[in-house]
Amino acid sequence: MAQQPMNNFVRVAIQALAAVLGGTQSLHTNGYDEALALPSERAAKIALRTQQVIAHESGATDTVDPFAGSYYVEALTNEIESRAYELIAKVDELGGSVNAIEFITNEIDESAWGYQERYRLEQDIVVGVNKYEEDAIEVEDILRVDPESERDQLDRLKAFKADRDHDLVARRLEQVREAARGSENLVDHIRVALKDRCSMGEVCAAMGDVFGKYKPRG
Repeated sequence: MAQQPMNNFVRVAIQALAAVLGGTQSLHTNGYDEALALPSERAAKIALRTQQVIAHESGATDTVDPFAGSYYVEALTNEIESRAYELIAKVDELGGSVNAIEFITNEIDESAWGYQERYRLEQDIVVGVNKYEEDAIEVEDILRVDPESERDQLDRLKAFKADRDHDLVARRLEQVREAARGSENLVDHIRVALKDRCSMGEVCAAMGDVFGKYKPRG
């Protein structure tokens, strides 16, 4: 949350611990200032140390399933699974994820609206946002991108594109398009294209030439 960003120390620690207790296979911890800008070096290091404290000091990793047998946790798990299968069945009924894009976006919009309404009505409390607010806004010394760095990156990109086999790049991008038109697995073609110095943007644009870009109806 952007308001009182230091509260995010606690939020991230609780979220990370919950993920570990739930048996997560991978874990990302946000920097406390990410609601304001790209994470600063200090924020990124604290996010890393949060994971390390949980791994080495909390004892949460000493057993495979710390909540095994908990009626409450198992009931929540079953409810999430049941509702997930309902959504999957609806997507299948609509003909798959591509045909269900509007349904999916509507579900996301409705969920986001519901969150905001619960915050507005204080059905859900977010410390520092809709409860225990402060008049003075904490403004962190956030990361600010130097305009010179942006120019340097553009210069590096131009040099990268100039120093490559343009005919090979064109062939690799066309191979991506051909694979997209058929039923081949695109991953191998994308890997080859990137290896031969196509940019990610160029690869995405090549797929966009075939698949098009999503445009909301109405």
